[in-house]
Amino acid sequence: MTNKLYDTSLSLLTDLYQITMAYGYWKSKTAEKEAVFNLYFRKNPFNGGFTIACGLANVIGYIENFGFSKKDLRYLRSMTGNDGKPLFEEGFLEYLANLKLTCDIEAVPEGTVVFPNEPLVRVRGPILQCQLLETPLLNLINFESLIATKAARLRLVADTDTLLEFGLRRAQGVDGGMTASRAAYIGGCDATSNVLAGKLYDVPVRGTHAHSWVMSFDDEQQAFDTYASVLPNNVTLLVDTYDTLQGVRHAIETGRMLEKRGYKLAGIRLDSGDLAYLSIEARKLLDAAGFHETAIVASNDLDETIINSLKQQGAKINIWGVGTKLVTAFDQPALGGVYKLAALRNESSGAETSDHRETGHRVTDHWVYKMKLSEQAIKISTPGIQQVRRYRDERGFMADMIFDSDMNETDHHLTNKPATMIDPLDFTKRRRFDPKQAYEDLLVPVFQNGTCVYALPTVHEVRARVQTQLASLHSGVKRFVNPHTYPVGLEKNLHELKTELIMKLREGVEQ
Repeated sequence: MTNKLYDTSLSLLTDLYQITMAYGYWKSKTAEKEAVFNLYFRKNPFNGGFTIACGLANVIGYIENFGFSKKDLRYLRSMTGNDGKPLFEEGFLEYLANLKLTCDIEAVPEGTVVFPNEPLVRVRGPILQCQLLETPLLNLINFESLIATKAARLRLVADTDTLLEFGLRRAQGVDGGMTASRAAYIGGCDATSNVLAGKLYDVPVRGTHAHSWVMSFDDEQQAFDTYASVLPNNVTLLVDTYDTLQGVRHAIETGRMLEKRGYKLAGIRLDSGDLAYLSIEARKLLDAAGFHETAIVASNDLDETIINSLKQQGAKINIWGVGTKLVTAFDQPALGGVYKLAALRNESSGAETSDHRETGHRVTDHWVYKMKLSEQAIKISTPGIQQVRRYRDERGFMADMIFDSDMNETDHHLTNKPATMIDPLDFTKRRRFDPKQAYEDLLVPVFQNGTCVYALPTVHEVRARVQTQLASLHSGVKRFVNPHTYPVGLEKNLHELKTELIMKLREGVEQ
């Protein structure tokens, strides 16, 4: 049977309402109206203090191959409304058939440490095109960022130990397994058991053997000896099939056989039981037999909390194999990223700055600023063509300031005036930055007028970036329990704009 999952284009990898809204824009002749959308998340995952941005490479691949195929259009043509009539006009389907993306897209490079409410991706272009990108961008960014963050947390607790991703068999489907393997490597894993990920993503591949290998022989010693004879240069033996410590003794006998042939016993693996106690006892047996360099590998539903506990108990484990709880983000299944309209191009010629009280929209010569209001403060969106400025000193990252790149007042390094950042949750908390303070703007050009202008780094370079970024974070932000909140705020002009729009929206609702 042919695999039907990816034998077509992925342009229908979206929610129906994205296409119905696109139809609405086309039908109302507003499809080409220039818009700006920001993709961001509202809360760090795992009750942590940071998030790792990931997924941009797959976003680029998706956009470069975007286009509605004849099969896609045939399917859309078959869709009907509640009255049984076609949902879309033929003219709209012809429009989609000829649609080429012309958006400008800026994004935070993969491997960057990011925080809530900061734009990870900014999309600017015809509103119909921007709308069609919402669901796929969220799908591609949310999951990979979640898994990369989980892996980064594991790397922090594993420290210099080897960290392996063993989760393919428990991953949520083929794409879940492949995506997780890539993101886990970027986040800090040293290798994966996923062979296809190794081939496609150039990720190192590692593995041992299963209990079934041992069970297929008459006894454990025979199983170990045979495996070592077949793969003498890759021998890590799973020792807990019957009796763990007896399995270690059998592995030592196999190790002696390997030494006579000029090879070494690379390691033993513990997959059940009291890993702290068993690793300590196994280390004693291995050292007594002269196998000081033989590593002890541990698996069995590990996560950062369990690894931290095992280390505190003095476990003698060198290599950690993490599966289910990594690739499924076991304790938090979703990142919760959102994609919000932040501005529309003001098409009125010579328009002066004005306000629309009934909607709260701020209108300038260039843009009509938009925002979503909510009873929940966390769900109130921020308007504007946003950029993130990260300030740093000799100790590392200091704070991130979100600003509107269309406001010239923000160019404090050009005007030689201090920049003021306001905490969005407490306007009395303010920080001023000298115009000479070192900084970098996080969003970089990725697509211009639909053409990719970004030099995509290798997966190894992205992985290295994660560690460099984490090294620049204060240790309090990286702790697992009650982490310190990294300072993120709005530039003063943007804060005032947002506050003004909130007040006008609320006044409009009251009236």
